[in-house]
Amino acid sequence: MTATPTPELLAELDAAESRFAHAAPSEILQWTFDRFGTDVAMACSFEDVALLHMIHELAPDTEIVFLDTEAHFPETIEFRDRLTSEWGLNLTITTPGPDAANTPCGAEGCCQVRKVGPLQRAVEQRAAWITAVKRVDAATRASMRIVQWDDKFGLVKVNPLATWTDDDVAYYLQSHSLPEHPLWAQGYASIGCAPATLKPLVPGDRRSGRWAGADKEECGLHEQ
Repeated sequence: MTATPTPELLAELDAAESRFAHAAPSEILQWTFDRFGTDVAMACSFEDVALLHMIHELAPDTEIVFLDTEAHFPETIEFRDRLTSEWGLNLTITTPGPDAANTPCGAEGCCQVRKVGPLQRAVEQRAAWITAVKRVDAATRASMRIVQWDDKFGLVKVNPLATWTDDDVAYYLQSHSLPEHPLWAQGYASIGCAPATLKPLVPGDRRSGRWAGADKEECGLHEQ
């Protein structure tokens, strides 16, 4: 059964949303760890190196959840393993359930069984989860809150990079001498599963290569 937030918690989240309207991601993260302690997980695609680095600096034991859809680029898996080893990450790798056998990547409902369901199981005992989504990523995310109650997963959702731009992320990576996802150098700009990811089809639109040719903009993780 999905948890229900108390009125007091919702009021607290509204106050935090106002407080963090112009806050640095590190301030938002510090509040998250102060408020929820170790009862927090980050869902990470390993494109999210800037946010992953911030979390590693502030709370290195935080659980990092990687959703293995069984359809990632080999470069993503290799990059995940490299950072996990070099940074000593507390990594959890989810796998799809048996129902995924009849739902290959790209089929109707694939994201539900390969991403949404596994993440629900991974965070069902958590108080909060952290994402790297930004408002500039897509029109569907333009009004996304920084701190919110997530009805789908039944816990608090924190989006520390909500107000950042791609340039902000690039500056952070450069200023901290951090590696980028290896597919960025090949021209990819938003990387998901290999069968459903192309290089951007529209200049300046990072996500225009995701689910190309399909009437789809989101995988379901960030839809309320």
